[in-house]
Amino acid sequence: MVNKKVIKRSTIIALVVGTLLNVINQYDALVYGASIQWIKAVLTYCVPFCVSVISSVITMRDIAQEQKKSR
Repeated sequence: MVNKKVIKRSTIIALVVGTLLNVINQYDALVYGASIQWIKAVLTYCVPFCVSVISSVITMRDIAQEQKKSR
């Protein structure tokens, strides 16, 4: 039930939110040259992507159920 629109929207959300979270979480590495924790950096993008996809799928499912009820 995941379509291209959901993936595109979730990717944009993940890029924006993930970047902000990475700046917060990896501030020392970005500003002072400390080592970047790459696994955490990647996961920081994965989490908002997954949350967005799951939220969209649940919403689409709920809308479909409501439409079935109203028929």
